[in-house]
Amino acid sequence: MIRPVGRITCALGCLLSLSPRLLDTGRLPPSSHRAAATAAAATARRGAASTPSFPLAMEAAVAPPALRPGRSLRTNPNPATRPGQTPRPWGLAANPQANAVRCELSRRPEPRVLIRAAAAAQQDAGDAAGAGRRKRLAVFVSGGGSNFRAINEAALGGTVHGDVVALVTDKPGCGGAEHARSNGIPVVVFPKSKSAPEGISVAELLDTLRGYGVDFVLLAGYLKLIPAELIQEYPRSILNIHPSLLPAFGGKGFYGSKVHKAVIASGARYSGPTVHFVDEHYDTGKTLAQRVVPVFADDTPELLAARVLHEEHQVYVEAVAALCEDRIVWREDGVPLIKSRLNSDVYL
Repeated sequence: MIRPVGRITCALGCLLSLSPRLLDTGRLPPSSHRAAATAAAATARRGAASTPSFPLAMEAAVAPPALRPGRSLRTNPNPATRPGQTPRPWGLAANPQANAVRCELSRRPEPRVLIRAAAAAQQDAGDAAGAGRRKRLAVFVSGGGSNFRAINEAALGGTVHGDVVALVTDKPGCGGAEHARSNGIPVVVFPKSKSAPEGISVAELLDTLRGYGVDFVLLAGYLKLIPAELIQEYPRSILNIHPSLLPAFGGKGFYGSKVHKAVIASGARYSGPTVHFVDEHYDTGKTLAQRVVPVFADDTPELLAARVLHEEHQVYVEAVAALCEDRIVWREDGVPLIKSRLNSDVYL
């Protein structure tokens, strides 16, 4: 004989096993739905008075059969309601038994938690294997050096797996040079000129960079043309950032506010920074990364410059981080690509 709790469980199990899709498609007539619901409700009313564990049986009926991994099966945790009373079995049991079990829904971590955990694991693996030792960076500036500051802060904060070991400038009194001195970074003046008689020659510059063990050269607002000897010394190892979407609005004479004025005057709808490798000419090296910034109808060069500069600080740091972690690969046609830190099969 089936006990009341068994009847309740079986009735609810039959009712709840009907998927919403099955009911919605009309494969069962509406009268069958009403009949099943009425029968289940009547059975529940008859057994409610004598079955205190009915809510627990209903919970088990609607729970999926998946069990929590690594957890032991638990019996009814509810104590007897009266001294000497035997706890009622509960759960979806095929036959009456003394200790039925409860099926719990497996609780999985949220997707964001999994993504953060995967990112942390990948970063640790990259630091240990792919990135290797911290790379040594030389930054070239001619002005305030806001991109230099962003890169240096990222290096100090651990975002960039490298260290700025030297700053090279053609203007020893510029803001970038002052910031380097205040942070203990050696300042090298290059080239020698009337305004900078303390400047050094190309050969001396190469010797100086070798002495600092420089791995990569980063141009951050440096206005002089890089000598061919330096490019030959550091093949595919010199990056520059330009405040337009190259190849548009690039080349000799396009720097600073001149670029943004030209963009607005042309009627271009978009602008943005470009990170590219350096060759023997101005702004003609292979593009590594870009960011798109909209140009508004009422834009001024100052407003556009501020939005582009904000993107410069982000995209340049990301590109330098990839460079230091050896995540840049070259396509057969000579185009550089950034390999994702999270998935080596994805290129950014």
